[in-house]
Amino acid sequence: MSEAAIQIDGLGKKGGGRTRGRVAMMMGVFVVVYGVMGGRIVQIAMQEGEITGSIPRAAQMARPDILDRNGQVLATDIRTASLFAEPHRIGDPDEVVERLRTVLPDLSYESTRRRLTSSAKYIRLRRDLTPRQQSAIHDLGLAGIKFEPEKKRFYPGGATAAHVLGLTSADGRGIAGLEKWLDASGLEQLRAAGLAKAESLEPVRTSIDLRVQHVLRDALDHAMERYSCIGAAGVVLDALTGEIVALSSLPDYDLNDPHDQQAPDRLNRMTSGVYEMGSSFKALTLAMALDSGIVHMGSIVDASQKLRVGRFAIGDFHGKYRPLTLPEVFIFSSNIGTAKLADQLGIDHHRAFLEKMGVMDKMDLEIPEVGKPQYPNEWKRINSLTIAFGHGLSTTPLQTATAAAALMNGGRLLQPTFKRRSIDEALGEAKQVIKPETSANMRYLFRLNVEKGSGRRAEVPGYNVGGKTGTAEKVVNGRYSKTKRYNDFLAAFPMDNPRYIVFVTLDEPKAPPEGGGVTAGSNAAPTVADIILRSAPLLGVQPEFGPENEAVLAAD
Repeated sequence: MSEAAIQIDGLGKKGGGRTRGRVAMMMGVFVVVYGVMGGRIVQIAMQEGEITGSIPRAAQMARPDILDRNGQVLATDIRTASLFAEPHRIGDPDEVVERLRTVLPDLSYESTRRRLTSSAKYIRLRRDLTPRQQSAIHDLGLAGIKFEPEKKRFYPGGATAAHVLGLTSADGRGIAGLEKWLDASGLEQLRAAGLAKAESLEPVRTSIDLRVQHVLRDALDHAMERYSCIGAAGVVLDALTGEIVALSSLPDYDLNDPHDQQAPDRLNRMTSGVYEMGSSFKALTLAMALDSGIVHMGSIVDASQKLRVGRFAIGDFHGKYRPLTLPEVFIFSSNIGTAKLADQLGIDHHRAFLEKMGVMDKMDLEIPEVGKPQYPNEWKRINSLTIAFGHGLSTTPLQTATAAAALMNGGRLLQPTFKRRSIDEALGEAKQVIKPETSANMRYLFRLNVEKGSGRRAEVPGYNVGGKTGTAEKVVNGRYSKTKRYNDFLAAFPMDNPRYIVFVTLDEPKAPPEGGGVTAGSNAAPTVADIILRSAPLLGVQPEFGPENEAVLAAD
């Protein structure tokens, strides 16, 4: 190779390096230039979107209708409009504000004028205009004022099923109740993909019966007023499928105007509140004892003296202070007798049974508002004795109702649900927790308690109601109050083949205006009777009248 060739080759290598450097530099320049151009295009598009009034796509996404079990609409999207302004097109801001206030008198003058004189390209002045308001503002002919179509979630029943349905945010996302569950069940992914279009979303049918839901809420509202309660809650649960037919908690809020939704007393007491259940918990203790075989329906329990454990003494509210048969322990609601039954089985057996019945773990439910049961970390003998009659363990009322369904339906524990579910589907998911014969004995005890015990005022002629009262003293400043109570009544009907559980809780009920007792038999039990009387025909439960019922009707 010649020296010239070597020089040329060397020159070529150096020149190639400079060429690649220039190419890389030019590519970098192109990237920067096109990046700036792309950013400017996006900015212009966004400004154009503001100028033309484009709403973010998320706000335009549809939500499926929510229906009750009979196809009645519980929640739906409706078309509405928002009022927007383009400040750079506003001529006289003072005049515009004055004229807008002729239609929207609550529009703030100072705030609106300040926003109309800002440098913003596009501002929203008001959401959810009525058609009349939109028409009136349109007729004003104001430059720089325009409307944009939007979707608004509408609940035809207002507050009727507030705690079940939940809420959506301003941009249409579920933030509570079934609305939040819908998002978590795939709707949010559809929204993200831009596929949440009204025509592609199938309605969601729930287990709720809107007619029964109305009855339940109305009965609770009446009880709140009659007994001057600070709160009330109730559920109607299908014992054979686990379907929640109706669920209500008061005070509630209007879903179409939920300004007070965050108030502390607006919690869902049926699913997120945890309480001591009082004597209704005795049903679980007796079922445990019967199912274990340590006692039978003819067994005698000595309740002649208070049960003393250290410095504690367990007595009876309406004590007979004599040996009691097992049915008498139930209908006289004996703390002594119930505690002795739990004591015979021991702490480990007692705790395992309650865990099996589903009252100690956080419940799995479609709605997110679910409370976590509370109980002692270390169970001592005294804990087991008091929990046996409903003190010392707090759980949600819905969990108690679910456990009661297992006591009534042949011993099968079913997870409660707001989804439609057939009996066959439910059986496929059921867990056998007690023997069928134990369930039969519990049905007998429930019915006996309404016929002869504390549940007499829950009787509804023709519907063969059974149940158990519960009156628990509330804990105030670490001590049980003698004046503030949490009352409940746990019922099932018809007792020859129980299909429905009705559970009502009243928070701090007082004596009615005409006077009377303040225990659950005086207020929660008649509230349940009202619910059953009005809802049973809607549920297709036919009354059966024997001679004794006909005599009662004739007397009425």
